[in-house]
Amino acid sequence: MNAITTPNLNSARDASRDIPIMKEKGQREVFCGLTGIIWLHRKIQDAFFLVVGSRTCAHLIQSAAGVMIFAEPRFATAIIDDRDLAGIADANDELDKVVTKLLSRRPDIKLLFLVGSCPSEVIKLDLSRASERLGKQFIQQCRILSYSGSGIETTFTQGEDACLAALVKELPKSSESKASSVDSNAKNLVIVGCLPDVVEDQFRRVFNELGIDAVSFFPPRRSSDAVTVNADTRYLLAQPFLAETGRLFDERGAQRLDAPFPFGVEGTSHWLAAAAKEWGIADADFERVTAPRKARAMSALERYKAILNQKTISFFPDSQLEIPLARFLHNEMGMTLLEVGTPYLHRQHLAQELALLPSDVRLVEGQDVEKQLDRCRIDNPDIVVCGLGLANPLEAEGITTKWSIELVFSPVHGYEQAADLAELFARPLQRRMKLAA
Repeated sequence: MNAITTPNLNSARDASRDIPIMKEKGQREVFCGLTGIIWLHRKIQDAFFLVVGSRTCAHLIQSAAGVMIFAEPRFATAIIDDRDLAGIADANDELDKVVTKLLSRRPDIKLLFLVGSCPSEVIKLDLSRASERLGKQFIQQCRILSYSGSGIETTFTQGEDACLAALVKELPKSSESKASSVDSNAKNLVIVGCLPDVVEDQFRRVFNELGIDAVSFFPPRRSSDAVTVNADTRYLLAQPFLAETGRLFDERGAQRLDAPFPFGVEGTSHWLAAAAKEWGIADADFERVTAPRKARAMSALERYKAILNQKTISFFPDSQLEIPLARFLHNEMGMTLLEVGTPYLHRQHLAQELALLPSDVRLVEGQDVEKQLDRCRIDNPDIVVCGLGLANPLEAEGITTKWSIELVFSPVHGYEQAADLAELFARPLQRRMKLAA
């Protein structure tokens, strides 16, 4: 089996420029950034997320998480009501009371996030100053940070980016670089982006088998776990929507390892190979570690390839996972890409993904939902990936859909999850075929 090598960076960038990108502005259909709390609170196990928002915000979070009334979740909502909106009550005083009551009842909280929402931004409630004020008050008990989960100008996955960016700013300043160009032992690797614990453990085992032991994951499972980010740091993005987090890593001198994202066999192999190359791992050693995993994944993909091959698919912009997923479905599952829409396109982070897409793909950044719906009806794809707000209307028109948010909630990274990822697209098509029978 031939070694996997990463695509040349310069050629990848050149190839990405060859794909025309249609940019649209208009009415958008996007989900709320507060939904990121659902996977963030599961990842950072001693953190608590306090949404400063309306009862609608509270209902959204509880419904999305499926939390029972008798459970003890690690998120809640400080309700902004009519008195706050009218300026009758002092929102800062009310917030201080809520936080004081929360921390007295929950001494186990070691990291508290104050999460902004559309209502808190409308009344100009400065949560950064509030977190600074409250952080001084409760400095002996927990850290208090803030970020915006508002969906006014963003899509829902940017809630994670905002949260991780707030965490980066709080990381302790490290010493100067100790690594040289030939001293790989002084370097450390950071995997950036929320991953399910099982996926994180799988990747850690692969890196350890390759001989890369200085590996940490950001965010860590516990807020007290140390993560070093300095000029000795090399980092791999696990998610394509972490633009601000990546920028802050760069500001600290860390170097991003350019690679496709670890979806499917192809993406995972290139992603791992980027780290292996940086650490000087021999091709033979790389193949020894990855070949059995690749073989199992490719074998597991075969049953779904029979369902997905030659099927047509369109992506509405929603999660920012669209381009890597399109690459996986086209290159490994044989699907035909009709349109790939994404809310925002970070050309630098996605250069190698773009280089692996077919040159004739219709690529759209931004959204004018009516125009995209018109193109979708003309294309008549076998399946459409979209947000919750469009799925039901499209299904009513007889178009098979896949909720994009499920692709963020589910374990889909790496070799072991490649078949699970393919199944998420195969299942709606199978359901449609059964209903038609």
